[in-house]
Amino acid sequence: MPGESTDLPEVRREVLQRGLWFDEFEPGTRYLHRPGRTVTEADNVLFTTLTMNTQSLHLDAAWAEGQPFGERLVNSMFTLATIVGASVAQLTQGTIVANLGFAEVAFPAPLYHGDTLYSETLVVAVRESASRPGQGIVTLHHVGRNQHGVEVARATRSVLMWTREAGERQASESASGSAAAGARGAERTDEEE
Repeated sequence: MPGESTDLPEVRREVLQRGLWFDEFEPGTRYLHRPGRTVTEADNVLFTTLTMNTQSLHLDAAWAEGQPFGERLVNSMFTLATIVGASVAQLTQGTIVANLGFAEVAFPAPLYHGDTLYSETLVVAVRESASRPGQGIVTLHHVGRNQHGVEVARATRSVLMWTREAGERQASESASGSAAAGARGAERTDEEE
């Protein structure tokens, strides 16, 4: 094609970004998720209002000035969502079946506008599912720290993950099902014309 470089090597292999399969999780392994996320006032106000949270501690600067922390705090649900979200690309992207729940959530120190949130995840436990062949349960402990290393959030959660064999089979079946559905949709369009 015009404009394409001819000096590039032939593509021999493609690697799709994904999380880990159940079989790849090892208890005692800590994942450091980077880059960190500097939290802005806009992040806090948008998240707080999108989630219908009218808490003055997040929205009303004048009121918050008179409170013990002396300023608005970042919504703790934003903090929780961010430390979990930061782990997705490295741990669960395309390999998770379901988020099963949280056993512990704590916010030992506040997060402020302008702070940078760094996230890490420790693999606590793994076990194969007794009722869902090809899947396993992984317990993860997420921690968020500010730019000074102060822990601002922690959460322990359980996720249901695909094993490599079952996950690759499911992805293959999904892809062929999507292609077949696309072909059926094209047939209907042709027939309707």
